Amino acid sequence: MLNISENSVAHRINPRKYSSLRSFEDENETRRRPKRLLLIFVVVCVVLIFLPWTQNIQANGQVTSRHPSNRPQDLQSVISGRIEKWHVAEGDFIEKGDTLLTLSEVKDSYFDPDLLVRTREQIKAKKASRQSYREKAEALADQITALTEARKLKLSQAANKRRMSALKVEADSVTLIAQQNQDSIALNQYRRAQRLYEQGLYSQTDLENRRQKWQEARAKRISAERKLLSSRNGLLNAELEINNLAADFRQKISKARSERLSALSNQYTAEAEISKLKNQLANYQIRRGNYFVKAPQDGYFTQGINTGVGETIKEGTRIATIMPASLDLAVEMYVRPIDLPLLNKGQPVRIQFDGWPAVFFSGWPGVSFGTFGGRIVAIDRFASRQGKFRVLVSPDPADQPWPEALRVGGGALTFTLLKDVPIWYEVWRQINGFPPEFYQFDKQSMPSGNKKAKK
Repeated sequence: MLNISENSVAHRINPRKYSSLRSFEDENETRRRPKRLLLIFVVVCVVLIFLPWTQNIQANGQVTSRHPSNRPQDLQSVISGRIEKWHVAEGDFIEKGDTLLTLSEVKDSYFDPDLLVRTREQIKAKKASRQSYREKAEALADQITALTEARKLKLSQAANKRRMSALKVEADSVTLIAQQNQDSIALNQYRRAQRLYEQGLYSQTDLENRRQKWQEARAKRISAERKLLSSRNGLLNAELEINNLAADFRQKISKARSERLSALSNQYTAEAEISKLKNQLANYQIRRGNYFVKAPQDGYFTQGINTGVGETIKEGTRIATIMPASLDLAVEMYVRPIDLPLLNKGQPVRIQFDGWPAVFFSGWPGVSFGTFGGRIVAIDRFASRQGKFRVLVSPDPADQPWPEALRVGGGALTFTLLKDVPIWYEVWRQINGFPPEFYQFDKQSMPSGNKKAKK
């Protein structure tokens, strides 16, 4: 039935009573079903492409500690030695200062069991030597002071003697002048008496008396000259004595100063040797203390590397590995250089740890299960050998705490949350290979804990 007539009889006939009509209607229903499904699918797709999608950057990472002192520590030997005894076993909890290992000496320079005692005796002897040189220098200083005072007195005495000699020369000079005048007067009187005698006015006796007086005056003048010369010679001797005294005391004082400087030099040499010996003694004491390898901090003794008793090790050799007890867990992830400009400190990150079941929808982090929150606290300024940049993520104080069973070195998958965009835009971006939306992270929304960490 084509049902094309204007006088329809369809309402008078029940098509379900006839098998041919019933099969025809079922066939039409079957043909319309795919169209309906396709229409529903198109409607659902149109609705989905307008749903919000959270862009993110995925990166692999591993659990670490934010502070270097809380990461696994390699314990090394400071000195060379031979392993005598282990005091701990692997897995034991150790406290700071606990003795882990005992070493014995292997260098012949330190074999002497009384090395510290002998070094102290050397220091004591050098101190006595230094004291002797110090006392000698003080005695020579006193001697120099005494010589200086004696020189002052002697030079003063010699100066007085020179002054006396000068005054004597002056007196003898005056005496000589007086005797010269007397000799001249006596000579003139003798000559007048001789003329008067030749004229017959003066007697022979008086003439002889005048001659005698003249000769006496002449003798006195010669004696005065002799005394003057002797006084001048005495003045020269006094000046020479002053010069000799000054030179003699200068030599003695110079010698005493030289000996004093030599004593001071020996004293300083002894002090230097004492300091050197004290340094050696301190080094010996520290070396004796290094025979006992102690724990640098609280933690767990995880692995002994050189384990054989009697085994010889060198300085700087790794002995064991210690895992610190206090952990400031963080995740270090490595991102591509193209994603680096999209990251900022304080930016939220979702983390999926290895060993913890999780269901994560990258576009809808709000409906994910089993992931943990974090915040970016550090971004390296240089790339690693693989050409990626390391980013450090710490726990988000506003989110649930990280599992207590986490261990350093465990794997993690991170999702750095970016901007919310429609799904159609994200599909278009992925097809064209464009980077995620770039935007500046609002630092005012950063938690207070991260702000403190940034400072």
